[in-house]
Amino acid sequence: MSGLNTSESHVLCGSGQLFLQPVWDRLRTWEAFAQSPFFPTVFSITVYLGFCLPFAMLDVLCPWVPALRRYKIQPDFLPTARQLLPCLAQTLYQHLVFVLPATLLHWASGAALLPREAPELLQLVYHVVLCLLLFDAEFFVWHLLHHKVPWLYRNVHKMHHKNSPSFALATQYMSFWELFSLGFFDLMNVALLRCHPLTVMVFHVVNIWLSVEDHSGYEFPWSTHKLVPFGWYGGVAHHDLHHSQFNCNFAPYFTHWDRILGTLQSAHGK
Repeated sequence: MSGLNTSESHVLCGSGQLFLQPVWDRLRTWEAFAQSPFFPTVFSITVYLGFCLPFAMLDVLCPWVPALRRYKIQPDFLPTARQLLPCLAQTLYQHLVFVLPATLLHWASGAALLPREAPELLQLVYHVVLCLLLFDAEFFVWHLLHHKVPWLYRNVHKMHHKNSPSFALATQYMSFWELFSLGFFDLMNVALLRCHPLTVMVFHVVNIWLSVEDHSGYEFPWSTHKLVPFGWYGGVAHHDLHHSQFNCNFAPYFTHWDRILGTLQSAHGK
């Protein structure tokens, strides 16, 4: 019986790897670029702006399509060019001045070759979920501390709260030290779990999307918090409430830490 179970598990794992192997083989054809010091910067900016663009287009369309306002958390708010352009400039500046030099240093130290085999599908999903849970806990502590200690708020975190109500391009409008902290948590978690490079890419894409969605100002029937059951995930209205009241909903994604420490406030019960 044990031999049968072992055989079945190998078949299951093999099928999961078989599902991802063509994707990984295709990505490996770009290995020279993926191993270059420019890839992390280009990847990060491209994914981030790609996720911001649809929400920016919705904001442009809102005055001509009033029906879109029913999905806005703040129906009467639309970001102006004077708000959008500094956010875009800050993102580009920090990636060119801080992120790119950091990746150059990492590249100079000798980057590891990409593995030939793709990760198992279940392992990829497990690692991505675990990375999100770890990041959520780490940022909750960091975030709470930077709201409770006035010096930290003034000198590190206040910049991120300049835009309230929030909008998609304001997601990465933050100080260098905040960007550094978030990047450190990201890299520490994937290194701690020894994630496959494909898992790392998927995690970063998911993490960027969730962050942009939380700041977008739009709540749709398919928004992430409506797909996760039992109120475990906060969502855009949950985070918008943090930006307007400052003293609640400190976790970026999930609700359990705020619930445990008594800082959870329901966006729909206000």
